Amino acid sequence: MTFGKNMRLLCLNEINTLSQKEHIKIFMKINHILQPFSAEKRINWALNNLEKKFVITSSFGIQSAVLLHLIISQNPKIPVIFIDTGYLFKETYLFLEELKEKLDINLYVFRSNKSPAWQEACYGKLWKQGIKGIKLYNKINKIEPMNKALKTLKVKTWFAGLRRTQSKSRKNLSILSIQKKIFKFLPIIDWDNKKIFSYIKKNNLKYHPLWEKGYCSVGDIHTSKPLETGMKEEETRFFGLKRECGLHEE
Repeated sequence: MTFGKNMRLLCLNEINTLSQKEHIKIFMKINHILQPFSAEKRINWALNNLEKKFVITSSFGIQSAVLLHLIISQNPKIPVIFIDTGYLFKETYLFLEELKEKLDINLYVFRSNKSPAWQEACYGKLWKQGIKGIKLYNKINKIEPMNKALKTLKVKTWFAGLRRTQSKSRKNLSILSIQKKIFKFLPIIDWDNKKIFSYIKKNNLKYHPLWEKGYCSVGDIHTSKPLETGMKEEETRFFGLKRECGLHEE
């Protein structure tokens, strides 16, 4: 492996056989090189240097238009994975339809093989059952469908729009890492809300409709709430019990 202008990564099979020490050394070096790049240049680098079979995951949440626009501008046919829990706000579905048409999104929808009614019959309202219930809910509705999506599309490189300022659980994330034995690439990890706002305005994009109602993060109806005085952003999800739904943890 070489680093520099013509840097290219080892294939995933080789990366996943490295020792922990070698893995840390290589990824520290790559992330150091990527750090000063613009988001556009990072994406261009990833599309030309990481293993093919790219996807974007999107919740079609508050600021989702930014990452979608950035990547689709360079790779128009890249698959976009959307996990539909069946408990999303109607505004989310309408926002998805609007962005799908505007950006000509190559959309792939995945969901649990158990409908919301089936789940409630078997388990009750899991989101009301504390952290244990929330974890099971996320496993059924988010993690398992996501694993199916990655397998079905034979994904090698996964783009996501996580940012360090969103929560404590994200503050130490890198631009490039390995998750689920595939490349995970976060091109806007170091963007703040001001930069997001500027990009949206510059490119004639929109926030999710619930942004105007005080939401800074939107997931399911029953576990999302508007930002209130004195609250941190991460406290607007899952009753403040946790920030991540599991997609970016396992």
